[in-house]
Amino acid sequence: MASGMDELFEEFGRIGSMGPPEPHALFRKMRESGPVVPSPVGDGSVIALGFDAVSEVFRDARSYSSAGYAKVVGAIFGHSILEMDPPEHTRYRALVQQAFSRRALESWRDRLVIPYAQSLIDDFAPRGRADLTREFAFPFPLAIIAGMLDVPEADHGRYMRWAVEILSGQMTASVAMNAARSLGDYFAPRIENARGRKGDDLITLLANAELDGSRLATEEILPFVRLLSPAAFETTARAFSNLMCGLLSHPEQVEAVARDRRLIPQAVQEGLRWEPPLVAFARTATRETELCGVPVKAGASVVVVVGAANRDPARWENPDAFDIHRPVRSHIAFAQGAHTCLGMHLATLELETALATLLERLPDLRRDPEAPPPRITGGSFRTALSLPVVFG
Repeated sequence: MASGMDELFEEFGRIGSMGPPEPHALFRKMRESGPVVPSPVGDGSVIALGFDAVSEVFRDARSYSSAGYAKVVGAIFGHSILEMDPPEHTRYRALVQQAFSRRALESWRDRLVIPYAQSLIDDFAPRGRADLTREFAFPFPLAIIAGMLDVPEADHGRYMRWAVEILSGQMTASVAMNAARSLGDYFAPRIENARGRKGDDLITLLANAELDGSRLATEEILPFVRLLSPAAFETTARAFSNLMCGLLSHPEQVEAVARDRRLIPQAVQEGLRWEPPLVAFARTATRETELCGVPVKAGASVVVVVGAANRDPARWENPDAFDIHRPVRSHIAFAQGAHTCLGMHLATLELETALATLLERLPDLRRDPEAPPPRITGGSFRTALSLPVVFG
């Protein structure tokens, strides 16, 4: 990875590092008091930890609003889908999801996902060893989203920098704001130039999406592009690193997937369940209600902890274990309801393709015995920031 990418990777590692570095023990202790508990802040807010409780919040957009994201996230990204509630959210999502059609996914798979996976492996395969997080998981989805947005190769470096830096708001607001402005300045004329044209890149698809004669204004598309630029790479990068950490920590499971590639989809889903890249989301109660029997006041903050919900012992046996052979049950890593992740199918495609390509290209893939065991860390975003492997 070039020196500029090394610098971006270090920034990527710092993002989301705040909070308890090993939160699952804390979640288990909190859940002893029930699936919904009062926040230790003592301001009337509550924390949803159980699978059913988290699912209920996600599915009830009338009682639990996403508008609270406007205060912090909206100040950087603009008014994005993240902070919208129905009916505004319904109309906006119906327009932007047109860009994520099956046809578009197939085009991106053949034109971007497979070639980038192969190209990155070409760089380190001759060495017989690599750091999979730094050399593959991080640059892989970052290059794909640049390609989806039809960013020319000559601009990849600065685009990738903006995509990483816009996430820095929790630590350096000025850096994030500058990245947001740069993304807006870069993509606004491209959106206008794409009007009325045909193409399978994301900018053209968004610029020409139509619903009942309505189209998205440039000012509506830009916040989505700002949000998508980091979200489409960061969560996928972290999810793949976590998946490989789980697999490589269980050599017999790596061998099972290598023998039978039909296990790849369930391995990917188990990785997402076991260590989702984003630990929690926030909602605000719009009315006085109850959540799993716990009173919730109108205006109260509700923290929905997907990292805890995905390890709810009421839903999964031995939930802290990584086990690709466990009975398949739906997890909640991509949220649920109105705000189910728009890029869910793209992320799944990238994760499955990446795993299949690594197993095909790198025989006897295993942890580097000379390196410390990999460790997933992070309070709000979870990642194994170093994943040394050997092969061949």
